Amino acid sequence: MTEAYIYDAVRTPRGKGRPDGSLHEVTSVRMSSTILNALKERNGLEGHAVEDVIWGNVTQVMEQGACLARTAVLASDLDESIPGLSINRFCASGMEAVNLAANQVKGGAGMAYIAGGVEMMSRVPMGSDGAAVAVDPSVAMERYFVPQGISADIIATEYGFSRDQADALAVESQKRAKAAWDDNRFAKSIVPVRDVNGLTILDYDEFIRPGTDMQGLGALKASFKDMGEVMPGFDKVAMLKYPHLERINHIHHAGNSSGIVDGSAGVLIGNAEFGKAYGLKPRARIRQTCKIGTEPTIMLTGPVPATQKILKDAGMQIGDIDLFEVNEAFASVVLRFQQAFDVDMDKINVNGGSIAMGHPLGATGAIIIGTLLDELERQDKEVGLATLCIASGMGAATIIERV
Repeated sequence: MTEAYIYDAVRTPRGKGRPDGSLHEVTSVRMSSTILNALKERNGLEGHAVEDVIWGNVTQVMEQGACLARTAVLASDLDESIPGLSINRFCASGMEAVNLAANQVKGGAGMAYIAGGVEMMSRVPMGSDGAAVAVDPSVAMERYFVPQGISADIIATEYGFSRDQADALAVESQKRAKAAWDDNRFAKSIVPVRDVNGLTILDYDEFIRPGTDMQGLGALKASFKDMGEVMPGFDKVAMLKYPHLERINHIHHAGNSSGIVDGSAGVLIGNAEFGKAYGLKPRARIRQTCKIGTEPTIMLTGPVPATQKILKDAGMQIGDIDLFEVNEAFASVVLRFQQAFDVDMDKINVNGGSIAMGHPLGATGAIIIGTLLDELERQDKEVGLATLCIASGMGAATIIERV
């Protein structure tokens, strides 16, 4: 089977996902075309250079509706002969785009693809598309649906994580993200967002709060306590599914959960022939990909079985992995991953994660693959694994290996 190589990976900075965020006036199409243009320019792509653009985004309504991928191609400098495919695997949409592109290349369906995603959460609010799994009683009641924040608190309760543990992880995420920016570790991949006059709108992750400490986080109210215990009483729904739990320990809040932000990211993937044609040197090969379904009430445990599956499929052990990117959707997700595999935290999210910098849903999977590759190169390591939890109970993972 043909190898699939990563030739380039870029992302925009992440802007606060609210009306006063720096990127609020930028459309999803423009954010996406910014990434497509950067990949074209940086790699000298001409004509029908890639077989397709596969683009993830989660809330597929309004400006993110229809086939955003094709619209982004038409709004970019890419040739109009390149089509576009929009996909949605919730929080892993950007990763699934990359994985799908890699497997297309491996199977011989084209020499190269651009894959990634976008989410403009300040412009297209999370949940504004509706969701049958949440609002259709025939599904929601039978599957004991609860919101993701309640699921994160179920993980904390089930696996014994305290509020202090979650807050400490959040403080460390902020500390690592600041250190990474101070050390210019993202410089290779960041594409500034500019206005029509070429003036910079944003060139840094503005969600970071470097002054975060345990005392400040300790003063925050648990975000999901009221919806769990009072109205609409999701704790009781959860305990119908998990009757052995006497109560749900609500430990998550705005400071130890992923930030709502705007952002986009893309990865250029191709075979060896593509690299030769454009004079490009591959940075890594995509060694293995996977996706898996998990129990939908606790919902966010997917990184554990996804990692188990991808290691088995690749014939590898956890010790074969040098660095990990585990999306910080909520602190308990990362704590559970570390607990399950007993991985040294110095190998997980070395440069901080979504708690510090934010989680632009459809883009994050592509972002963490690029971040992982950059850090492997910086540390001169060989193999990395990226993984995400996914709404409604799924997990996804990608293993990359430098070449």
